[in-house]
Amino acid sequence: MLSYAFFCEHTMQPLKVLNLYAGIGGNRKLWQNVEVTAVEQNATIAKIYKNNFLEDNVVLGDAHQFLLEHFAEYDFIWSSPPCQSHSRMVKATRHKVIKYPDLKLYEEVIFLQHFAKGFWVVENVQPYYVPLIAGKKVGRHLFWSNFDIKEIKIKNIPGFINNDSPTAIKEMKKRLGIVYNKNVYYEGNHSPAQILRNAVLPELGLHVFNSAVSNSANAFGNII
Repeated sequence: MLSYAFFCEHTMQPLKVLNLYAGIGGNRKLWQNVEVTAVEQNATIAKIYKNNFLEDNVVLGDAHQFLLEHFAEYDFIWSSPPCQSHSRMVKATRHKVIKYPDLKLYEEVIFLQHFAKGFWVVENVQPYYVPLIAGKKVGRHLFWSNFDIKEIKIKNIPGFINNDSPTAIKEMKKRLGIVYNKNVYYEGNHSPAQILRNAVLPELGLHVFNSAVSNSANAFGNII
């Protein structure tokens, strides 16, 4: 695989990247030589993203609709649709909720498979059911993409799944390289650490992006 650093050094133009359901931007943290448009529906979270990535264009709005209208404008698309309705926690006793899985996840996978011209990846959790479309398991995540993503071992944050303590939150912020002050909560969720838990670790985000860059370099002849 061609290294990301080598690609950046030998490529004149930055890649145009669409980062959907951007959250606080853990996956984006280590990307370089990119022009990023990030779409996030939560205004407070979008502000945190913008404060950490001043050079990115942050759009406050519906990522699902934005993808439909703008997919052809980007070299690389990363989408991380909401995972709560797919998570194995849905069937855990204390989280038992009667609701349908949000199938926008699979709508986006099918749409990108058939219409995207550039490279793309959709990220989510390993679901409580057999995935309707087979994906690639990498760490605790499931990925659908039009390029190969190898398995990689990345050290997770110890105890991050259930730990909402100020010490744990501080450690998670440090691990992600994301800075903000006040606690932030999703609607209907009372965990101040949830926005941190939803973030993809920067090393994994870079690994996935590296995989796309390698394919992009070979496919479009940027590097010989």
